[in-house]
Amino acid sequence: MEAQQKDAVAGEYYLQGVMETASGIQLKPDSTFEFFYSYGALDRYGSGKWSIANHSIELNSRTRPPLDFKLISGKKTAENSITIKISDKNTNLLRYVLCIVKTKNGEHQQMTNVEGIAQFPKEKADSVSLIFQWCPDRFSTFNINSDNNYFEFGFEPWIAEIFFEHFQLKIEKNKLTGKHPLMEGDNFRYVKD
Repeated sequence: MEAQQKDAVAGEYYLQGVMETASGIQLKPDSTFEFFYSYGALDRYGSGKWSIANHSIELNSRTRPPLDFKLISGKKTAENSITIKISDKNTNLLRYVLCIVKTKNGEHQQMTNVEGIAQFPKEKADSVSLIFQWCPDRFSTFNINSDNNYFEFGFEPWIAEIFFEHFQLKIEKNKLTGKHPLMEGDNFRYVKD
């Protein structure tokens, strides 16, 4: 019975009624799914397993890694500033990282410039937090050596990946209804193709 229900629900569902946004879910008969979201130049994706319970589908991805950035290097330099540098092959992304440096005097925020650099007044820092502006799901926070004042970070390959944990959508005739993982509200409609 469950296999028949899964076969009936499996298929491609596309988000309806949201201007300038393309998004959808492909529910495969083998209980895996693929999700996509496209808004302007931003493309996000997700995948995992799906199941049926209580007239709803539930999406679950692999466990989300703890950080979306990696610390490449940290060192002490003669500069009279704290420098954060973001490195990536795609240089178009470098200027979209919000950097927060936490010191005993509070938090200091700055966006990286076109070269991926943000500079702060030199003082002992406890941590650096980073968030990619196009994927503002969460901060990556690093406890750092307070003697260092130069830090180079890179994007992890999963930074644009969407991770699902017990994400449910109600099954209705030829559509799924409920929330969207990246947009506010709970009345989104995904129609079966």
